[in-house]
Amino acid sequence: MKMDRNVLLLNQNYEPLAFCNAKKAIVLIFLGKAEAVENDNVEVHSVNFRMPMPLVVRLSRHARTPRRRVILNRKNLLIRDGHACQYCGKSTPPLTIDHIVPRQRGGGDTWENLVIACLGCNNRKGNRTPDQAGMKLLSRPKAPNPYFFFQHFAGDKHERWKPYLFMS
Repeated sequence: MKMDRNVLLLNQNYEPLAFCNAKKAIVLIFLGKAEAVENDNVEVHSVNFRMPMPLVVRLSRHARTPRRRVILNRKNLLIRDGHACQYCGKSTPPLTIDHIVPRQRGGGDTWENLVIACLGCNNRKGNRTPDQAGMKLLSRPKAPNPYFFFQHFAGDKHERWKPYLFMS
């Protein structure tokens, strides 16, 4: 049995905190620092102890966490935009980062001003706004919420994680 499988760790208020391995989750439960919220159909046992393998655990006490924000970088832009051009929808490389309002016209490096574009669309748009170039964005860019990484990491790994990660 794999003890390094991922377990979703929730704060006392059911806010996602992190992913930990099953061994750490079991230790937290055994020490009374956490409770299992969702279990797998596999059991973990020792000579005189047996319990179901946890999938989601919740801390018994509230843990203070710093305010989270998603870092603006190429990797996160690619994830946010689904590795596809936001003008034509192509996902074939090379993909570039495009400023909706060009820097020379006052556009900054913000979540709302940056999108992924294929090389052809980026060259066609040039140093103009999408309106000036006669191009339309497929979706309005916005900053991802703090649970962005949890949702991306979880993906389709466990259907039972989705309610805790605000995924429908």
